[in-house]
Amino acid sequence: MVGASVALRHRPAPPSPADPPSTADPPSPAVPATPEPSPVDLASRYDVERVLNEKMKGKSKSDYKGRSEQMTEYIKRLRTCIRWLLEREDGNMVEIEESRSLLESEEKRHADTVAQMRNDIEELNATIDEHRRESTSMQERLMEEEAEKLAAIKSYEEEKEARLGVEKSRDALLEDLAKAGQEEKCLQDQIKLLQESNKRLQDYNASLQQYNSNLQADVVKNGETISKLNEEKNTMKDSLTGLRNNLTFVKNQLDTSRALHLESIKQKDDLQKEIDSLTINLQQTRDDRDHQLAQIESLISELCNYKELTEKAAKEMENTCNSQREIIQTLQDELGTAKEKLKMIDLTAMRTMSENEEQKITLKTLQNRLADAEDELLEAENIRKELHNTIMELKGNIRVFCRVRPSLSGSDCNSRECVVVSFPTSMELRGRGIELMHNSKSIAFTYDKVFNPESSQEDIFIEISQLVQSALDGYKVCIFAYGQTGSGKTYTMMGTTEKRGLIPRSLEQIFETSQSKLSQGWKYKMQASMLEIYNETIRDLLASSQSGSLDIKHDANSNSYVPGLTVVDVCSINEVSFLLRQAAQSRSVGWTQMNEQSSRSHFVFTLRISGVNQKTEQQVQGVLNLIDLAGSERLSKSGSTGDRLKETQAINKSLSALRDVICALTNKKDHIPYRNSKLTHILQPCLGKDSKTLMFVNISPEASSSGESFCSLQFATGVNSCEIGASRRQSLTRSESRLSYG
Repeated sequence: MVGASVALRHRPAPPSPADPPSTADPPSPAVPATPEPSPVDLASRYDVERVLNEKMKGKSKSDYKGRSEQMTEYIKRLRTCIRWLLEREDGNMVEIEESRSLLESEEKRHADTVAQMRNDIEELNATIDEHRRESTSMQERLMEEEAEKLAAIKSYEEEKEARLGVEKSRDALLEDLAKAGQEEKCLQDQIKLLQESNKRLQDYNASLQQYNSNLQADVVKNGETISKLNEEKNTMKDSLTGLRNNLTFVKNQLDTSRALHLESIKQKDDLQKEIDSLTINLQQTRDDRDHQLAQIESLISELCNYKELTEKAAKEMENTCNSQREIIQTLQDELGTAKEKLKMIDLTAMRTMSENEEQKITLKTLQNRLADAEDELLEAENIRKELHNTIMELKGNIRVFCRVRPSLSGSDCNSRECVVVSFPTSMELRGRGIELMHNSKSIAFTYDKVFNPESSQEDIFIEISQLVQSALDGYKVCIFAYGQTGSGKTYTMMGTTEKRGLIPRSLEQIFETSQSKLSQGWKYKMQASMLEIYNETIRDLLASSQSGSLDIKHDANSNSYVPGLTVVDVCSINEVSFLLRQAAQSRSVGWTQMNEQSSRSHFVFTLRISGVNQKTEQQVQGVLNLIDLAGSERLSKSGSTGDRLKETQAINKSLSALRDVICALTNKKDHIPYRNSKLTHILQPCLGKDSKTLMFVNISPEASSSGESFCSLQFATGVNSCEIGASRRQSLTRSESRLSYG
């Protein structure tokens, strides 16, 4: 293969009929628009392709000499290309040889490294065996020392038993000695009595002569008794001396035993210290062995990786050589066909130039039409927003939808609870009317839209999707769910994993629409916050820990905000879904007789939208408030006590304040009591003139809930009759936007 490439490099190029005899110097450029590349200029494959794709220009059909010179120069450039390719091939062959030599040297170094590593492994194995032998000898020494320690402990226990026996005998001797002392004392007392008696006898000797014989006999007896007592006294003294000597000996033995005990304890401590040091040495030896084994494994893995990289580099070099050979062969084939194509170049050159002029004219026309279409698109987008806003205003800035959840007792009217809700079938009220049987009377209500129990989450979202779009157009939008506990508010707003509610669907539409408007020059920034109002206290659902009480403020654009509330920049629906799950875990729920998982707080989700059109520099700011209100319920029916009773009272109080605000707006009173509750205070911008508001009233169809359903529908009727005026789009300059969003 190397010989073939060298032969190809030294093989002369085939002569061309139009080639002049002497063309040693590089050809000069033939066409002014396309300068001739020199061999130095041919530095990349792109230059070669540019020469091959070059077309003949600038010569008429009758100018044969000019065309011949142009053809000759083109052939020279082709030869230059071939020469460059041959040089590239030579360079590649040199690189292949260098790579092969490098590969051989690396393989040799690899073999040396493997041999060195094997020697290291053998040395490490020998070291490990030596450590194992040392460990075995240390273990044997440890076992011998443990045996000696056990023997010392055994001897210490025997000495302790002997010492206890000596102490017991010493106690017995001390008791005997005490008894002997008492007996000696008694004998001394008797001797004293006898001496006194002898003295009396001597005193009365003169007067008792007549009794001398008898007294002498008594004296003899008493003398014998005294001698016996003296002998016993001396014997007891001797025994006492022996006992004292024995006690001294026992004390000496006890001191010796104590000294031996202390020495054995000291030896035990020394042995324990030596055992600990041996254990540490053994552990260190094991650690060194494990570290060396890990180093060996890492070296082996590095060796395998290096081998794989070397093989991969060799394969890549071979593939590069093959591809370059294919390129050279292709260029040679193209060189052969280039001569044939040159005959067709003159015919196609004029046609291509005319087509090029026509394409330029067409391109200019299309560019003008594109600019006109973009202007029309922007104008149509503005018209769409205006028409959309007009449609929303015609439908009402405060709209009311009613949703009836499915019956929990089924369709059996013989059960304890029966459905008391029906829907009119007339064309005028179909989809807008609802009838409730309450206190044996059928009461009819009419709203903007009524959803029966068979309506799906998707059907409901289709009705509000245009309202969600208004938030992107720069309007304040508020959607909140109202109803008794267990009527399906949280299901309507949040839904489940399989049946998503209004909040996740609305956010998905917001992000999809904002992405689709990138082509129109719009760029949006989203900021999300989540809070709950629990017992008239605002709680941050995204904060890791609650820090003090939070309050509600209103900015210059009449938007509600809470200083200190966690605000998160969001860029996708996945980020918002994660925040919603986090907020759901932090939200206050509890058990009541009406619902096992009753929401005990008002949940407020706020998405602030800031948009700027980089083409027109138009800016908008919209706000989307999605609110899941706590359920209204009667204290007698909910069965709430203790903390649940306080929660229920706070919920009912805030909902009553919301009714008062709606009534004041309906009656167009001068004072609207927004500040009577945290809920109405935070909803103040949503119920003002600059907002588009939608209320979902959720009701239960069972007869046991007819009272709560009647109150909910009455409240919804009052909301539906409320007029707050036309909403206003927030379109800001850049400076105002920076002030608003900090």
